Amino acid sequence: MNTNTDIIIAILATAVTGGTPILYAALGEILAERAGVLNLGVEGMMLVGAVSGFIMALHMSNPWAGLLMAMLAGGAMALIHAFLTITLKANQVVSGLALTLFGTGLAGYIGKSYVGVRLQDSFRAVPIPVLSDIPVIGPVLFSHDPLVYLAYFVVPALWFLVFRTRAGLNLRAVGENPAAADSVGISVFRTRYLYVILGGMLAGIGGAYLSLHYVPVWVENMTAGRGWIAVALVIFATWNPANAIWGAYLFGGLDALGLRLQTLNVTVSPYFLKMLPYIFTVLVLILVTRRNMLHRIGSPKALGIPYDREER
Repeated sequence: MNTNTDIIIAILATAVTGGTPILYAALGEILAERAGVLNLGVEGMMLVGAVSGFIMALHMSNPWAGLLMAMLAGGAMALIHAFLTITLKANQVVSGLALTLFGTGLAGYIGKSYVGVRLQDSFRAVPIPVLSDIPVIGPVLFSHDPLVYLAYFVVPALWFLVFRTRAGLNLRAVGENPAAADSVGISVFRTRYLYVILGGMLAGIGGAYLSLHYVPVWVENMTAGRGWIAVALVIFATWNPANAIWGAYLFGGLDALGLRLQTLNVTVSPYFLKMLPYIFTVLVLILVTRRNMLHRIGSPKALGIPYDREER
């Protein structure tokens, strides 16, 4: 292969790894929003998942133990949001923003003594035999770590859950019309609690991916706004898990492109290159939101609206 082809393959492969934490977080947010709960605390949940997973993996010398801890931490953070918004019927936007601030501060406090510590037992790339030898596709898709491969299964599994199962039908019913769902015996509160917590666990995996593989050194605020990109990606994906994977890798590719241009000494401000994913996020939000307004697709009708059985 020539040099240009190698550069393109390297950018695409980095796009997959760079987009994986965003993908997990976006999948979790899709589940929560499908249930009618807007969670703007994704950034905080990712940070808490990242620091808790890092500390557990460091002391247990096992990245899988760290991943499990990150899932539990992300789920616990989501439980707080669920209690405030579902049980207490607090404003979902305010609760989510508070969760992000709380998670950022908590992660910084817990990880203070671990700043700069390198994780020796992190997730490593495990090329899949035969598949990794396929030209172009092999190094781009099949020469990664186990969490990337896990995402390949999680995406279709969640798509099948949401659109092809009775549980998925109940989930969508709760997000569209909770009163009607309640009238036919579907527990709105249990459904919303379940998927908000599951969404938090997926956000925890996204955070853990950063500290257990992408940058296996604890650094404060290491998510660097990826949680907010994940929230925007939900709109880009039109609340469909199958669309989320392409959007996540697209955002990961923009980040990878910025890093690659810097290594090639391209005369572009490094600050502008770091801004690329976020600029694109804003543009996508403007375009996709306009499309949703025109065609009324995707968004659950009860999103962000607390449900009160007494007001049925």
